[in-house]
Amino acid sequence: MKKTLIIAAIMLLVAGTVSLDARTKAKAKKATNGTTQVIYTGEIAKKVIGYNGPTPLNITVKNGVIESIEVLSNQESPGYLKRAKDKLPQYIGKTVAEAKKLKPDIATGATYTSEALIKNIQMGLNQAKSTSTKKTATKKATTKKKATKKRR
Repeated sequence: MKKTLIIAAIMLLVAGTVSLDARTKAKAKKATNGTTQVIYTGEIAKKVIGYNGPTPLNITVKNGVIESIEVLSNQESPGYLKRAKDKLPQYIGKTVAEAKKLKPDIATGATYTSEALIKNIQMGLNQAKSTSTKKTATKKATTKKKATKKRR
């Protein structure tokens, strides 16, 4: 009887975690529009591991400036996670280019967690840059076509 209850509890815990992760991904995808982009790092940085596992983030970039960084559900110890999260505000208000150049300090006593959060941010910002680069390239190509038509 005890084994059955334990197995049932584990199955419920796993189902709840999967459901929460799916809702978080959906929220991040819905929040993307013309000038605001929410980057979910759970997929692009899934191999980045903190002390106890992955540390996914939602990074909100509006008009090329970082508006917020939200640490999502993870298995890190709350005390160590708080130490590492205390280093995140230095990214807020910076452009993507400025933030990519930052060399943030690692939180003392929370090295693995800090390194994982920083790596998630870097990978997320690389994703933001590639999206804005594609839009810029398309705009330049359109401008050249218009210029060619005017010459004829």
